[in-house]
Amino acid sequence: NIFGGYLADQYVLYDFKHNDKNKYLSEFDWYRSRYINEPFDFAFNNKVICSEILKQYLRTPENYFIKNKGNILDFKNGPVDVERIYECLQVKRKLFLKPFALGKGNGIHLLTCEEDGIRIDGRNCGASEFFTFLSENQDYIICECIKQHRYAEKLYDKTVNTIRLITMRNIESHEFEIFFAVQRIGRKDTEPVDNGSKGGLVAKIDIGTGTIGTARTLYDLKTYVVHPDSGNRIEGIKIPKWEETKSEILDVCRKIPYMDFIAWDLALTEEGLYMIEANTSSGVNILQLWGGQRQGKLGEFFRYYGVIK
Repeated sequence: NIFGGYLADQYVLYDFKHNDKNKYLSEFDWYRSRYINEPFDFAFNNKVICSEILKQYLRTPENYFIKNKGNILDFKNGPVDVERIYECLQVKRKLFLKPFALGKGNGIHLLTCEEDGIRIDGRNCGASEFFTFLSENQDYIICECIKQHRYAEKLYDKTVNTIRLITMRNIESHEFEIFFAVQRIGRKDTEPVDNGSKGGLVAKIDIGTGTIGTARTLYDLKTYVVHPDSGNRIEGIKIPKWEETKSEILDVCRKIPYMDFIAWDLALTEEGLYMIEANTSSGVNILQLWGGQRQGKLGEFFRYYGVIK
């Protein structure tokens, strides 16, 4: 309220010393945008429901187990115990644990089985500690860890580096269109996730060509041509099968016409596109690293849906 809906650090991030604040969308605006898809917004606010709906249209990482109200359930065989998750990890070698109602990368852990034992986020632990970890954590899913495409692996190989792609209904034609896309890239300090809110890199993608630009973060004013940890090139990398990716997502949008705005988290593999999750809104900060959106197409869309005046 004091800062008009902007976080204090956004004054620096958006450079309000030199830029007009009225050209930017605020955190208040983002909060109100979460309800554009009412009364269907709840479906994509829950990772389990979202995955169950969309897996009929897109590849999704397979969900193996869910813990709900203290009970661990196999998606195929019913109630199980923590030992069953341990056995699954020994076979699959890598699994993700994800809270099913949190966002921004919070509460996500990478579980791995190495030659020297089990690891949680790269830290060695014994079987008893692993069982305690699973027992103490609440309300999560255990799902497949996919192998990303070599272009994403070259960007940074310690995280699955996803594409945030935003689709919305054109306010004049009422057809779905792709509005914005960024490549998210993890860093050493964000492992095992790539989220910008955790300090990951965010690079704008040219929607027409699928070419990645320079990267930025939400926590400093630097631009990155190469990855600060891996030293590998970011700017100028072209995402493979970009036209196919856009076509596939727009086709899915037409099959779920009740969702007017979707922020897709996508991962490309050698086998094709995977949907990691779909969100009913997107933080405006990663969209405004390259300029305010209040007077642009997103602002017009928000006005049409009564989010802003």
